[in-house]
Amino acid sequence: MKIRNLFILFVIALMTASAAFAQDNAKKIDELLKNYHDYGQFNGAVLVGEKGKIVHAKGYGMANMEWAIPVQADTKFRIGSVTKQFTAAVILQLAAEGKIKLDGKITDYLPDYRKDTGDKVTVHQLLNHTSGIPSYTSHPDFFAKVSRNPYSVADFVKSFSSGDFEFEPGTKFKYNNSGYFLLGAIIEKVTGKTYETVLQERIFAPLAMTNTGYDKYAEILPKRANGYEKTADGYRNAAYLDMSLPYAAGSLYSTVEDLYKWDQALYADKILSAASKNLMFTPGLSQYGYGFFIAEQPIGKSGEKTKLVQHSGGINGFNSLLTRLPDKQQTVIILDNVGLGRYQDAITTGIANILNGQPADQPKKSIAETLYKTATEKSGAAAVAEYRQLKNANAAMYDFSESELNALGYQLLRSGKLKDAIEIFKLNVEMFPNAANPYDSLGEAYLADNQKESALINYKKAVALNPTNANAAQIVNRLEGKEIKINAAVFDAYVGDYELAPSFVLTVSKEGDKLFGQATGPGQGKLQLEAVSETAFVVPAVKAEISFEKDSSGKVIGLILVQNGRTTKGKKIK
Repeated sequence: MKIRNLFILFVIALMTASAAFAQDNAKKIDELLKNYHDYGQFNGAVLVGEKGKIVHAKGYGMANMEWAIPVQADTKFRIGSVTKQFTAAVILQLAAEGKIKLDGKITDYLPDYRKDTGDKVTVHQLLNHTSGIPSYTSHPDFFAKVSRNPYSVADFVKSFSSGDFEFEPGTKFKYNNSGYFLLGAIIEKVTGKTYETVLQERIFAPLAMTNTGYDKYAEILPKRANGYEKTADGYRNAAYLDMSLPYAAGSLYSTVEDLYKWDQALYADKILSAASKNLMFTPGLSQYGYGFFIAEQPIGKSGEKTKLVQHSGGINGFNSLLTRLPDKQQTVIILDNVGLGRYQDAITTGIANILNGQPADQPKKSIAETLYKTATEKSGAAAVAEYRQLKNANAAMYDFSESELNALGYQLLRSGKLKDAIEIFKLNVEMFPNAANPYDSLGEAYLADNQKESALINYKKAVALNPTNANAAQIVNRLEGKEIKINAAVFDAYVGDYELAPSFVLTVSKEGDKLFGQATGPGQGKLQLEAVSETAFVVPAVKAEISFEKDSSGKVIGLILVQNGRTTKGKKIK
């Protein structure tokens, strides 16, 4: 046989093997995603690409649960903060055209912006979340009081994206939606066009991304997925959000197929030049570039690592995750319409492992979801018995983590089933005796049930394991009758109104020798502030910490509220 014919046969065999390998990977990916969907941990669409070809593109679950309309590969989802990379791309285009300078200041482009801060923050710092401007979504009352209301760009910038610095610009990284809202405003000012129009002209039309755009609630949008939330009792429609608010930080909708067009465009120079892409993908503080996190991804247990370029998005009822492994030309795009973003990293890792010849970890059933029905229809004790039986018989099938039991305990606590919640928290303490949080939760349940002695024992253990838990320490002091006594005259200086956001004011008042706080809005009652020191207080009723700030002369000028992992500064306005 001639050498040429042998070569042709070799190429055919290689192509056949490659196709078979790709089909096998697609089958494994599909099985993995079916398992996540069957366990109630994924509902949406996934696309997997490799070396310019689509390996897998499929929908799982329902785009509309009321009408039982299934998700397909061309279903449109809100993509939340994946929007940011498109905003960043337009800024880089304008910079390459000399219309914007990355070291230019906010006030260079938005002359009405407050000068004392706007003169100090650069476009670069807005892009990489180092501006120090507070993020509007961190304001304590934003989602409850603001998120349903429409705003013009100018009014929203003035009201919600112009706060005092949280830190000196450029010194720290703090993820920030206000920064990208301001970038959208800059785009409109520089181009004289709406943000929506600019994206359409500069990115979506050139890439034939016909199923991508600015989401508007009132418009009829074919194949738009509804947004849902999963609760202990099933699914419900996600809360309404006016889409003028996420704007350039998170307003877009798209499909997995359109986002793959965008991914592929980033390998070429049609939308962004090589120099612009270098800027976009150069990691700064906390490994953030412009609209992307850049890191290294382990490939299974092979010991190999590869570059990872990624961004997630979360918006009422929707989660998205776009992941690129550019060195391997592999892409995983996940769009979910049930708010199940917490599983997307694990899904992506599993798919990446499959693409690279490594085994994928399979999902585990939620033990909290499994036991909830037993705990509510029977008892907490019955749920504990079921937990033990399942752990003995099916340890590999369920997620028996600390957080699962804690979540179940709080579901019961919030529904008034105190005795049942106590049983679950006791089990969590038994299973995780060296973790502080289970003791804190059990102490809270005992206290709610007026079992103060048992509450004290568990709060003391929580403090012993985590001495930084100021709230637990304060409760221990109170239960032991060792509360810190502060001269009530000190409290006089703290009385007043503190603005934590334009629509959120905390009023601090004094009654006798006690200090109270009351937030704006209907149904907000007074809550006692319990002293930890002369300037630091805890609010046990809502697990919050408050510290008052003074200037060099000793005058109280503001406070800092820490709650649910968020830190918010408030200026004293009265």
